[in-house]
Amino acid sequence: MSASLFRPLPRPRADRTLVCLSFCGGGTSAFRPWAEVLPEDVELVLYCYPGREGRFTTPFAADWEALMADALSAVRSVSHRPYVLLGHSMGAWVAFDLARRLECGAGRPPSGLVVSAADAPTRPAERRGASPGLRNTDAEILTWMSRVGQASAEVLAEPEMRQIAVDVFRADLRVVDSYRHQPGAVAAPLQVLYGEDDSVDARAAERWRPLASGPFETERLPGGHFYTAGEWARLPERLTALRTARCV
Repeated sequence: MSASLFRPLPRPRADRTLVCLSFCGGGTSAFRPWAEVLPEDVELVLYCYPGREGRFTTPFAADWEALMADALSAVRSVSHRPYVLLGHSMGAWVAFDLARRLECGAGRPPSGLVVSAADAPTRPAERRGASPGLRNTDAEILTWMSRVGQASAEVLAEPEMRQIAVDVFRADLRVVDSYRHQPGAVAAPLQVLYGEDDSVDARAAERWRPLASGPFETERLPGGHFYTAGEWARLPERLTALRTARCV
């Protein structure tokens, strides 16, 4: 398996895989508890962007294309069995672009695609407006991260950890800033999740519809950008694609 992938609870006999792509400035830790929620025949595999956690010494991705090359290599290494891609916030765009490229011949395509808390990539201005940008100060970035529940009190209380959090966030902002949407839709069943109290609303969720040539559904969940704590903890139970992505 690629060094960029993390398995919180290895299940070599599983017949399906859930591959998760993180939000801007995030790593794999927010998704790790899902391993205990998933059925025993589903393995959780988490892609870690360069420059954090176990890849701390790996340079940040220089731009979107560099990130895609790294992520494609990682996903191909687990595509020997049916898999579902799930991306949250920035990760939704990563997951969508991966699915698009894989369906265009870059590898075995996913059996399903779940995009969470993100406007469609056809609306880059809206996505960049949903979170701080490169022009925001460190304090503004940290305030936003704290407000949506992305930065814990422990991180905010430690100067070195605060600076790491900001540096990682800015690195991902630079990557997102270089994204250029390519026309086309994905055939994989597309499920869009959004929070009832988030700036990514029902209209934003519907903007994904033209990007799906196959089954499409949206679902509103309680809470904000990361939903409620209880909803986030049980989010895998919401994933329609996991109920249909099985070995044949």
